[in-house]
Amino acid sequence: MQFFGRLMNTFNNVTNLFSNPFRVKEVSLAEYASQKRVRWEDRIVLYEKSSAHSWDCLLLNPQNETVAFRLFQVDHEVYAFEHFELYVKQLRPFYESYHDPLALETLQQLTDCFRSHPRWSLAHVAVEVGLLESFRHNHILSCINSNSCDDECTPLHLACQKGNMECLRELVEQCHARLDLTDKNGETVFHYAVRGSNPKILELMGKRSTAALDHLNDEGQSPLHLACQLGKEDAVLSLLKVDAKCSNLGALGYPIHIAMKHSQKRCAEALLDKEVSQIQLVDPRHGATPLHWAKNAEMTRLLIDYGCEVNTLSATGESALHIAVRRGRFDCTMVLLTHGAMANTKGKDGSTPLHLAMKQDHLEMIKALIVFGADVDVPNDFGETPGLLAARTSKGANRKVLLDLLKIIGADRCHPPSTATSPPTTSTFLERPPPPRSANQNLEFQDIIHVSAALGALLKKPDVVDSTTERKRTQDRLLSLDGGGVRGLVLIQFLIAIEKAAGRPIRELFDWVTGTSTGGILAVSVVQGKPMDYMRCLYFRMKDEVFRGSRPYESEPLENFLKKEFGEHTKMTDFKQPKLMLTATLCDRQPAKLHLFRNYSPPEGRGKSRYKTTGLFQALTKPEDQLVWQAARSSGAAPTYFRPFGRFLDGGLLANNPTLDAMTEINEYNKFLIQNGEGHKVKKLGVVVSLGTGKSPQVPVSSVDVFRPSNPWELAKTVYGAKELGKLVVDCCTDPDGPCVDRARAWCEMIEAHYVRFNPPLELDIMLDEVSDMILVNLLWETQIYIFQHWEEFEQLVEQLLVP
Repeated sequence: MQFFGRLMNTFNNVTNLFSNPFRVKEVSLAEYASQKRVRWEDRIVLYEKSSAHSWDCLLLNPQNETVAFRLFQVDHEVYAFEHFELYVKQLRPFYESYHDPLALETLQQLTDCFRSHPRWSLAHVAVEVGLLESFRHNHILSCINSNSCDDECTPLHLACQKGNMECLRELVEQCHARLDLTDKNGETVFHYAVRGSNPKILELMGKRSTAALDHLNDEGQSPLHLACQLGKEDAVLSLLKVDAKCSNLGALGYPIHIAMKHSQKRCAEALLDKEVSQIQLVDPRHGATPLHWAKNAEMTRLLIDYGCEVNTLSATGESALHIAVRRGRFDCTMVLLTHGAMANTKGKDGSTPLHLAMKQDHLEMIKALIVFGADVDVPNDFGETPGLLAARTSKGANRKVLLDLLKIIGADRCHPPSTATSPPTTSTFLERPPPPRSANQNLEFQDIIHVSAALGALLKKPDVVDSTTERKRTQDRLLSLDGGGVRGLVLIQFLIAIEKAAGRPIRELFDWVTGTSTGGILAVSVVQGKPMDYMRCLYFRMKDEVFRGSRPYESEPLENFLKKEFGEHTKMTDFKQPKLMLTATLCDRQPAKLHLFRNYSPPEGRGKSRYKTTGLFQALTKPEDQLVWQAARSSGAAPTYFRPFGRFLDGGLLANNPTLDAMTEINEYNKFLIQNGEGHKVKKLGVVVSLGTGKSPQVPVSSVDVFRPSNPWELAKTVYGAKELGKLVVDCCTDPDGPCVDRARAWCEMIEAHYVRFNPPLELDIMLDEVSDMILVNLLWETQIYIFQHWEEFEQLVEQLLVP
């Protein structure tokens, strides 16, 4: 039995040696009574156990002479003496700092730390293990600012990294550890605290005024730069609370530049809330503002909301739009264009953003720039137009789309310039015969690019109308704008074309303006004199604010938008000319009734019956009391998209194309003027312009038959037929084309008025609440093609509008 006992004891000893010889263990001193004591320093004793061929190191407890802690058990004498010396040197200050014996777990942490980090000072070890009372020991206090470790960081650096607030408070407030020391990378304790998990440490250390708060590390980053790079909003806020400098210039720029570079929105917001002037700070290398550094739409929009200038050029001569286009950031490009970025700004080497888009062969970017007014015929400093660059670099997608356009409009309407340095004039495009076609497809591609240049030149007709034209005019002109939700962009593109061709604002070209829904919003914009370029940008911004969530959409964003743009207290009669009519549907009665919101009072005798209470219905608001934003909201209360506005629904239910209703109003208005002896105020209606928001493509319908089913198959057919019939009825009721256009044209022919209807066919059925920038850019692109196709009609229209 004794033999088996000794065997098991030996087996256990061997197992311990192979498992973890440095595992701290509580042992009985009786086991070592007969063992040889090799070394002894204070409480640490090294024994040689001949029976197990091992060297055991014990930590004695003066308060208990029966047990001790075995610190290690190794089988190599040299190894044993090395670790004995290490423990004697390192362990003594820790057990001397405490009245009670150190716990086994604490000893294990200390000894592991001694072996893992032999270069660490005692203060480093104290921080790592969290022995706060040991900081008062003279040996540990003497190395409180030591950087004797691999990273050359101080114990305070280590405490910041661990995020131990109590340890930090002891070091900073009691031990007065220095905050200005740096590690081998030039980083202060503030850099370490940023990387840590407790931002409150920054506020604790920041109470002491120190230059370390804004110190730049070897990479040229202050703690605030680093916090912005890592996206640590809490750290940014804590640093700003203790007055870290936002104007601290680093290697790449200011902290705001770093926040933009790494798309850290909340960090950027915190910085700008502290000092909004940062939006104009420029970096040292490119002389670029934060907007140049924005990498996505969200960050771009953020800076614009804080009031940055979108057209500022960097020291290298580039705007933010140049950068966004060159980097292929379509979403950034759209935000910039819709917030007033100038599409024809010349940058480095005289290149416009369109030059850069052509080099990138980015089709959607090219379309977006062109529909927002980019000129394809502007040469850069090398005499290269965007069209010439496209002809050299395009690899397929652009060529196909634009060659299709060439087939549509005909090659005889355009001709490439004879040299790259001498761009063609307008007459070149319109009069010069086309050159013979070669096998080189690049030439055809360049031709089609110059189609857009021709259109741009046509739209730059000078203003030749003198200021007395308005007084000499003898005929009235009517502008009618269809409904169509966000497709109102088509209307805007038409109005821009008319405006530029006539050289005058739309409001000066018409005497009467009517609109339904989105057309009503634009009609108000016309009367208020808002630039159409501005309205195009506004629509792109508005759609993202209004069409959020699912249908029906919340009314508040739309109403806030209308109040902001038209004035919360603006009345209909605050703008007298031109006369304005907005359609809406009175839905508090059956059958529903069309109502016109006017900016003029009907003639005497007519208004008395129009604006008074009847037996069944409350009186309607008089024009002089009607708020503009409420009228626009009523006109645009499209069912299923928005809730009704009081007793009003969208005017499109009864007059999606309000031309006939407007002509009826004008006829009645003039008739009553004559009846009241004011016939001298009557002017003949001479021009009627009706603009649509695009015709959706026709699609086949298999059945609109609704009948009583006798089996499941017939039930399915009935349900499908009912659905198609419902759509058919709605489309017929709200159709702005077809019979209503024929009737308006016939009426105008009878009264000898010039009638024009523009409404482009669409390749896709675009919803009223479409929010995709790419789809809407294509919508405007199709409209541009349509304008070019019908340019002769536009010219004739402008001539009619400018006739006295």
